[in-house]
Amino acid sequence: MLSHIWNPWHGCKKYSEGCLHCYMYFLDAERGKDGSEIYRVRTNFDLPVKKDRAGHYKIPSGETVHVCLTSDFFLEEADEWRNEAWDIIRARPDLHFWLQTKRAERVKECLPADWGDGWNHVSLCFTAENQRRADERMPILLSLPFGEKNVMCAPMLGEISLAPWLSSGQIGKVLVDGENYDGDRPLDFEWVKKLYRECLEAGVEFDFVGTGNIFLRDGKEYHIPKAYQRVMAVNSGLQLPAKEKLPVDPKCRNCNARFRCGGLQCLNK
Repeated sequence: MLSHIWNPWHGCKKYSEGCLHCYMYFLDAERGKDGSEIYRVRTNFDLPVKKDRAGHYKIPSGETVHVCLTSDFFLEEADEWRNEAWDIIRARPDLHFWLQTKRAERVKECLPADWGDGWNHVSLCFTAENQRRADERMPILLSLPFGEKNVMCAPMLGEISLAPWLSSGQIGKVLVDGENYDGDRPLDFEWVKKLYRECLEAGVEFDFVGTGNIFLRDGKEYHIPKAYQRVMAVNSGLQLPAKEKLPVDPKCRNCNARFRCGGLQCLNK
């Protein structure tokens, strides 16, 4: 299944601790733009329903669309455009739309009138960068009518426990990433391992997305270039299920327990 990015609007207002070194602000600044300037995009607002000259959708059926990665789908400043975006999402039930937000308290009031118990092709992901934000947002996530609910701890700024909510059976996937681009707040591997174990016990899919720029492991600080952050994360073995077959530590290659323990047996020795 391929993934696509659909940004019907661009720009955002910094909202909580994880926004301090926002990658979108950084990339906009690199282009001489201001990330806090919010606007509806001109050419690709209707990207999911665009067709080629042969009359086929440019995004084929069965693929995933990540929405508003340079903004927030539930941003207050986007209220005037959101109903039209919902119409586009409604028109493509053959796609999987991934909505990600920090604005937990706004989701319910921004759902369309015909939402009911949720649309099967739309999933919701809340971000939680520390325990405080997890405690605020997770009860809201569990109360919302979405068939698929996920959590992204990124940038992970401290130890986070999601155990009380993972045990509900409502969370499908947890993702973890460090801080990158111009961010310098470190990610401690011990935090990642603890959350991995919670997901393992609850039977929840876990994806260690990236190490971030500064990665702490075994008392040492590593500065990881952006191009290698995903590779380093996958090679740690902390994936449930393990989906990618990148080069791994030699002692794991022929180990029959690798996919059961995720490398934790060796890491903990």
